Amino acid sequence: MKRTIFIILLLATVFQSQAQLNINHYIRVGRTRISIGNYTGAIEYFNIVIKFKPYLAEAYLYRGSAKHSLEDYRGAIRDYNKAIEIKPFYPRAYNNRGMAYHNLKKYDKAILDYNKALEFNPDDENIYNNRGIAKLAQKDLEGAIEDYNLALKVNPKSTYALMNRSNAKIVKGDVKGAIKDLNKVIVIRPHYAAAYLNRGLARFELEDYASALRDYDQSIKFDPKSALAFNNRGIVKHKLEDYSSAIMDYDMALRLNPEMASAYFNRAMAREILKRPGFENDYKIAAQLNPKFDLKSRRVDAEKLAQQKQNKQQNQKQAQQSQNTNQQQTAQKNSNQQKSTNALAQNSDDKKEETTEKRKRRSRVNLIIEDSRNLPTEEEEEVDDGRIQNKNIVIDLQPLFIISAFEKNDVDYDRFQYYNQAIDDLNAINNFNPWLTLSNKSVDTYQDIFENFILFFNEKIAVQENSSNYLNRGIFYSLMKKYNESLNDLNRSIELDKKNGISYFARANCRYKMLEQVANISGSQANVSISIAQKIGETESDGSQLTMDYSQVLDDYEIALFQNPDFFFGYYNRAFIKLRLGEYKSAIEDLNHALELEPEFAEAYFNRGLTKIYLDDLEGGALDLSRAGELGISGAYNIIKRYCN
Repeated sequence: MKRTIFIILLLATVFQSQAQLNINHYIRVGRTRISIGNYTGAIEYFNIVIKFKPYLAEAYLYRGSAKHSLEDYRGAIRDYNKAIEIKPFYPRAYNNRGMAYHNLKKYDKAILDYNKALEFNPDDENIYNNRGIAKLAQKDLEGAIEDYNLALKVNPKSTYALMNRSNAKIVKGDVKGAIKDLNKVIVIRPHYAAAYLNRGLARFELEDYASALRDYDQSIKFDPKSALAFNNRGIVKHKLEDYSSAIMDYDMALRLNPEMASAYFNRAMAREILKRPGFENDYKIAAQLNPKFDLKSRRVDAEKLAQQKQNKQQNQKQAQQSQNTNQQQTAQKNSNQQKSTNALAQNSDDKKEETTEKRKRRSRVNLIIEDSRNLPTEEEEEVDDGRIQNKNIVIDLQPLFIISAFEKNDVDYDRFQYYNQAIDDLNAINNFNPWLTLSNKSVDTYQDIFENFILFFNEKIAVQENSSNYLNRGIFYSLMKKYNESLNDLNRSIELDKKNGISYFARANCRYKMLEQVANISGSQANVSISIAQKIGETESDGSQLTMDYSQVLDDYEIALFQNPDFFFGYYNRAFIKLRLGEYKSAIEDLNHALELEPEFAEAYFNRGLTKIYLDDLEGGALDLSRAGELGISGAYNIIKRYCN
């Protein structure tokens, strides 16, 4: 007996060790995926870890890091919050959360988190550096420099801190001090292109153009793909009146970064001086990319200011004229003196404007900030599903779920399969052949299979006319886009069994597809989409709202949900139709019900998030999209970046 107990305990220990080993494996794979830039893949692995060990703070930290890299800062903060809740003395979690707050421009919260991180780890130079960057964003130059000094006290050879301290000194006006810091960086890292670029800027500020030119040459030598370096070198050549050579540098900068507004503006000035064609177009593009380069609007603002000054002077003059003659004569003398003063002031203003313009031109020389707020990765090259937030996607609602089918034992790997008892019951009646499922992906590649199933149910109906057989054949007719035949079968199915909620659900989908087909024939938009800037729903070619009768579709969903209140797909699909009709708040209520019944319903989070953004709830929308991305809809990260950050 004792031996038996010992063997059982030994086996339990082995199984526990194996489980621990598996969890560690998932963590290692997740971290590796972060390091190679496969952030969505990393999230999938950390989801598994969290599912089996929800008390493991590191899993939330790493998943937050992956979301952070996808620029899903709110989703990252939510994970960092959980990590801190589990492990209150976790400096990395506080530091990372501080970085996320910084990216959302919540600098006060970022600094509070950095302070907390330093309480637990006062010897981490990166945290001092990060806090300095946040203080610099708040224009607290002295505080920023003090933090960089503390970072250098921990590590005197920290190029991060030296670079950032030099930036703060340039902003402060201590250009020579900045050059000393940059000299130290170059001694430590002789091939560091960014250090040469920043030192070139500092020397440009001191009007040491020859030295600045040499620094930009070195920067380009070590980083020939730096658009900033070419643009800055062009500005120096521009200053030295070597306009042709400057234009060549601006051309190169724009080849490397076609959206660099300052390069277009600088090239326009050089082309105008040389009377070369194209300068007007360059000014236009620069203004489109960045309004501060719009000369026309600046000229209008200046004219408005001058008009305000003139009106003020006229009012003063009228007040003076209401006084007695002696006072008028005195006032006239004062007015003449004022005109002289105004002329001098105008000359002074012109000089100030010229100086300001010089400063503005200098400000077009770009600094590089050494930002240790970047999460620790060793990304070498972009993978297919790496920074998905940078990829151009069409912003659409996730589509309706329909009843589809696969051959027995076939698996759809492209989308997570949700379980629902009603569909499982229908599969049991069919003896799991065909294997029915709910999906919102394209079914065009399965047409031959669906045709065979129609023939199969023809035979079954010939033997026995019951609700289930008509329902199945109606489903496959709909999948084959034979909507009239499908509708007839689904009507017959409901006649034979008025309590079969799935028949109403399938008929609602069929009716929607028929309306969609009518919309296609009429030439209006076929796809339902949410535009962040425009009205949700379809429009005619002339811009008027397309009126379609969805009442029967909504009625069928209503009955389906009455028969089966736990059928979350019914709430999701009904919300989809309501969004098309512009009933946004009611649609959100349906999506809320769907998510109560299926907390991992990614498509419901996605559509609710998109709707919240449309309703100006950016915070709620971003969190919903973050959850959708976490559950596998990677396009959500693109929307978060474009509309929420």
